[in-house]
Amino acid sequence: MLARKGLLPDGFLLTRLAEDQNQPNRSRSKSQRARFITKTGSCNVAHKNIREQGRFLQDVFTTMVDLKWQHSLLIFTSAFLCSWMLFAMIWWLLAFAHGDLEPRDPSSEPGPVPCVTAIHSFTSAFLFSIEVQVTIGFGGRMVTEECPLAITVLIIQNILGLIINAVMLGCVFMKTAQANRRAETLIFSRNAVIAPRNGRPTFMFRVGDLRKSMIISATVQLQVIRRTVTAEGEVIPVCQLDIQVENPLRSNGIFLVSPLIISHTMERGSPLYELSAQSLASEDLEIIVILEGVVETTGISMQARTSYTPEEILWGQRFVSIITEEDDRYCVDYSKFGNTVPIRMSSLSAKELDQIRGVQEGGSDIQLQGWGLVRAGRGGFRRGGRACDSSTPQPWYTQSEKAEREVDQKGQKKTVHLEVIGRQIEEDGLGDMSN
Repeated sequence: MLARKGLLPDGFLLTRLAEDQNQPNRSRSKSQRARFITKTGSCNVAHKNIREQGRFLQDVFTTMVDLKWQHSLLIFTSAFLCSWMLFAMIWWLLAFAHGDLEPRDPSSEPGPVPCVTAIHSFTSAFLFSIEVQVTIGFGGRMVTEECPLAITVLIIQNILGLIINAVMLGCVFMKTAQANRRAETLIFSRNAVIAPRNGRPTFMFRVGDLRKSMIISATVQLQVIRRTVTAEGEVIPVCQLDIQVENPLRSNGIFLVSPLIISHTMERGSPLYELSAQSLASEDLEIIVILEGVVETTGISMQARTSYTPEEILWGQRFVSIITEEDDRYCVDYSKFGNTVPIRMSSLSAKELDQIRGVQEGGSDIQLQGWGLVRAGRGGFRRGGRACDSSTPQPWYTQSEKAEREVDQKGQKKTVHLEVIGRQIEEDGLGDMSN
């Protein structure tokens, strides 16, 4: 549809079809799990056995907006027809009670003034009801001052007609200006990837906006949905866990002026910390992506959703670059929006890689400052000659637990404390500065 409207080039759709054909069919050892959120963003949840149906009638406007177009139009048409028929019956009863429906001889003297002129049958009363409610007023029929009750009915019908029109216009406006309409031009990559970034395994996907009007205060939220069992044996079929989006500002805000790659580092504390290439195929999880923001042109809050199952997560792949600089401006090639390239990557999980590199399991107070940490004795870990077992930078020789180093001097082993070595180096440096 987007290609027919000229929003996307034909090559984009051809590339997406080629990607689907080239992806290997990875079979799972168990039956396919139902998705919680579909790729289009709709919630795949069926509500059954709802006994308190009357709660929906307490919020009639929201219920009308949530209905489908055909159902809403059917309700509006029925409301107009029922109101016209009801007041047509009332006008016919007034004319019948006043004696306006009795046949009269045209050659005889005129009778009493009727409540409503030119009403001789139910058909004429129905036409008069339509003229009153929609304020057409052809001029052939009108209310006289003979019947005060007819004037009261005229006022009531006008008020009821205005209410029906207001509700109908409000529902039509809200249905046409719904936030999910703006989400139609927000696209997500069909597949997510796991690739190393800055030395750490990282979960990544791409998001883009096809319109030039921006999404103000856009934020991205990631959640993992999986089936878990508590220590007491309670089975939680849908357990939601938040995932921190990689952002130097420590927030989930993004500036969506061009397609962005949203990433999450699979480090300690991440729900994906123990995920490996072998366990990915049999893992029972679903990663949900929620993009929220305010539409710049209308000021209405919007939300776009999608999800990634294990079959849609590619291990050892990386997105290709789609932004180039041409004629003093940046150009985006949407034909390569979902293209990936394979890279060399270990099939081990982030936890296993940390264990191989010497990260202790119980060191919860250790702050990891990146990949490639090496042991600095028994007191902590260092990177580039600096220990990083706390958030405050400390000299490498002032560890709480003094490390020991064994050196071989003249065939004899001698134990030297790192604290002594550090002080000697510091004294030598001060001596050189004084000289």
